[in-house]
Amino acid sequence: MIDMGQTGQVFGEHGIGKTSTFFSHVAEAYPEAELVFVPAANLTPDDLLANAPVRDPDTGQLVLRQLVMSQLKPGRPFVLLIDDSLQAGETIQSQLMQIACNWTLGEYDLRALGCIGVFLSDNESLAETSARRSDLAILDRMVTIRITANDTAWRFKLASKYRKWDLSGVFTVWASLSPAVRELLSPRTLDHILANAQEGFPLRWGLPLINGERLRLVEPRGDGSPGQNRTAEVLDRIAASLGVPNPLTVPDPVRQVVRAALRNRWSVLLQGPPGCGKTELVRQTVREGLGGLEPLYFSLPVTNVEDLCAPIPTSDGSLDNLLAAGFTGPEPKAIVWDEYNRPKDKAAFAKLMEITQEWSLAGRRIDGLRAQIAIQNPPYHLGRKLLVSRNNIAQATRFTASLTVEPEDIPANEWLIEKYGPVAETVLDWWKHDIDEDGRAWITKRTIERLVKLHQRGLPLEMGTVYLGDGEYAPVPLAALMDRLDNRPVTGLRELAQQVDAWEARLRGAAEQTSEGGNDSDVVHQIIANAELSQLKKHRKAVARLVALLPPKLRSTYLVGASEKHQRFWIEIFAAMPR
Repeated sequence: MIDMGQTGQVFGEHGIGKTSTFFSHVAEAYPEAELVFVPAANLTPDDLLANAPVRDPDTGQLVLRQLVMSQLKPGRPFVLLIDDSLQAGETIQSQLMQIACNWTLGEYDLRALGCIGVFLSDNESLAETSARRSDLAILDRMVTIRITANDTAWRFKLASKYRKWDLSGVFTVWASLSPAVRELLSPRTLDHILANAQEGFPLRWGLPLINGERLRLVEPRGDGSPGQNRTAEVLDRIAASLGVPNPLTVPDPVRQVVRAALRNRWSVLLQGPPGCGKTELVRQTVREGLGGLEPLYFSLPVTNVEDLCAPIPTSDGSLDNLLAAGFTGPEPKAIVWDEYNRPKDKAAFAKLMEITQEWSLAGRRIDGLRAQIAIQNPPYHLGRKLLVSRNNIAQATRFTASLTVEPEDIPANEWLIEKYGPVAETVLDWWKHDIDEDGRAWITKRTIERLVKLHQRGLPLEMGTVYLGDGEYAPVPLAALMDRLDNRPVTGLRELAQQVDAWEARLRGAAEQTSEGGNDSDVVHQIIANAELSQLKKHRKAVARLVALLPPKLRSTYLVGASEKHQRFWIEIFAAMPR
């Protein structure tokens, strides 16, 4: 099509390697040419063409001229690839159609600028596109082909990327699936699954989160309704073919995946309920990984396009973009996209999508960018709908790892204890022991911090809980917390340590009656199991004395799913126990 001078239209499913095939083929077949890649789904109306005042070189007067984006004037022959053109808005569609039909844009002839080929690549799925080409005057100007995953070299690329594994077994598993499941498990998603397996993470983290829900590999029935869910089976077969485990989870998952993102140049998505400490933990972990440098932080509800870049005319009559200062410079960078599914407007989200998908901004690579971490809330929490936007599978599959974060995955308790001391310990003991699971869901770590501050000021605690309107607060009884804060008799790790001789005697009595322990054993076990590492270290001697008298089956649970620091603490305790 390049040699014939025809516009090419390429249709294919998402994630099968359409774009990467263009990059590799153009570089090999036309070494003198450059591939100009334009992600149409991320364009705003002024990106391709804009009118701006410029000084006329003959008269010296200011005149209005059309300026074309600088990427279309590379100074050498180029092939123009317009990706996801059907996802562009109406204004962009008009500009793209002029390019596709006539190889012109505004008053510019692209051939005169060096263009030797124009291609549009798209996925026809109605779940992803915002338009369909139906005008015969347009359709009659293109050469159109439809491709599948079998038409690209994705197997060779994955085999080259993961050389330590023989991927023939993985490819066999993929080929054995039905066409509908293979479409869900695209080569891009398979790449993400392999990346997570390489790090020892759960393989399901490679499956995208679409509108808050993990993608399921479901066989459709004959009538189109969902059939058998084969997700666990397929992922276990992939893990078996690689000879690696497929764990349900890993200790300290948020910090582990952020560190992996910094090592491997990943984009990751973290989804969790509000107020559990996701953002602070991510920023702290990124700061540690960048040697003290702060991440580039953007909160999407207040992020404008101008916070990222702004178009400016250049002396050669083209339209360039001025990047925000944080994106420039050679120093290592990581971007934190907070409230990712709450963008202020479509234009800002379009620019954001270019960065997350292409690791570039306005067509310019971002030097030193090592990781991107997007943080969002789920669509629903505690039975209430949150005001978040939707996404499609093409957007969701841009993240190498997608995690659903639970409050227990965030070590915010240690931070609260370090900052607020014994009062925070008391409130956390109430949160762990005195309220049920629903109550703990209503009392986030952010709420706990408010309760601590209100108590320190002597103000009513109810004001710190979530207000639901019409005089109603979160349905969580606070009487037990008030008792604890008023120093009425309660039992926590601090109280166990203060009365260690008495509790040691009670545990000995329980051990003499049965090897399974008794009620006292259960009480001590629950308190120790729920204690923070700093509390365990503070009362180390008492913990060692009491744990030695607990049944072995209870002691063994302290190592299961624990962080590396917790495991090290317990190994030292167990090693010092009398034989």
